[in-house]
Amino acid sequence: MSGAILAATDLSRRFGKIVALDGLSLSMGAGELFGLVGPDGAGKTTALRLLAGQLRPDAGSVRVMARDPVREGDAVRAELGYVPQQFSLYGDLSVQENLDFFGAMFGLNGAEVEARSEELLALTRLKPFRSRRADALSGGMYKKLSVACSLLHRPRVLLLDEPTNGVDPISRRELWQLLQRFAAQGMAVLLSTPYMDEAARCHRVGLLHRGRLVRCGPPGELRHSVGHGCYWLEDLPRQIAEEVLAQTAVLTRVPQGKRYRLLVRRDGEEALAQRVSQAGGRLTPTQPGFEDLFLLFTSEGGDGA
Repeated sequence: MSGAILAATDLSRRFGKIVALDGLSLSMGAGELFGLVGPDGAGKTTALRLLAGQLRPDAGSVRVMARDPVREGDAVRAELGYVPQQFSLYGDLSVQENLDFFGAMFGLNGAEVEARSEELLALTRLKPFRSRRADALSGGMYKKLSVACSLLHRPRVLLLDEPTNGVDPISRRELWQLLQRFAAQGMAVLLSTPYMDEAARCHRVGLLHRGRLVRCGPPGELRHSVGHGCYWLEDLPRQIAEEVLAQTAVLTRVPQGKRYRLLVRRDGEEALAQRVSQAGGRLTPTQPGFEDLFLLFTSEGGDGA
C-alpha cells in the first residue's frame, strides 16, 4: 500500500518446532481501524509483538512510519503505542501516578504530562478515579487506563492485543467508542480479537488461522464473498438432524441449542430443503456472519471451499 503507516511483509516466526506466524503480510494507513481476528493460538499475539518490535522475525520485515521497529526502536516507540493483553500498570500506584510514571518514561516534561493526563482522563472518563489505586480498578477501567498510558506521547499508531478480553459489556462498548474516535482523528489502530462480532466494527479485517492470513478485506466485502447459502435448521431431534446433514452439501454446521446454523453449497440447497421437509424439520434462510465466514475459510486448509 502506497503511503502505508504500518506494513508487514512475509512475516514469519517460529518457537522451536511451532510455527506461530507464517508469511503474514498486511498494511494500513492513517485513520484506519484494522481487526486481526482469530481464535486462541492463531498467532495474533506473536503478530502484535513483531509489529511492536518486541520480537525479531525469523523472516520478513516490519515498517512503522517507514522505520524498522527492531533496528530503529527509539524512533518507532515515539510514534507507536502498544497495549499488550497484560499491561504492566503499577497496582500500588494511583491512576494519576501511573500516568505520571509512564509520561516520564516517554520523556515528557511535567507540564506535558499534566496537560495530556487531563485530556486522557476526560476522554476515558477516569477523572473521578484519578486517586484510586490501579489494583482497585475494575477490569474495564484498568484497560482504559492502560490505553491512556499508551497514548500519553500522542502516537500515530496504536496496537492493542485483545483489549476487550475479560471486560464487561458497558466497558467494552466504551473502549470501542474510544478506538473509533482515535481512528477518526487520524490514528492507525490495529487490534487483535477472538470475537467475531467485533470484526464488523473495523474498516478492514484479517482472518488469522494457524499463523496464516486466510482472508483480508472490508467486513461487508468479506461477508459477501461467502457465496453459499446460510440457514437455520430447526424442529429436528439431534440424531435425525445429524443423519440429514450427513447426506447433503453442508459446508459448515454449528449446533446452537436445539437448532443448527448451516452454510450450504448453492447446488445442494434444494436437496437439503427436501430432506429437511421430509424429516419434519424447518429450514430458514439468514445472512452469513463473520463466524460463518471464519469457519468456511478455515475449513479444509482455509481455501473457503
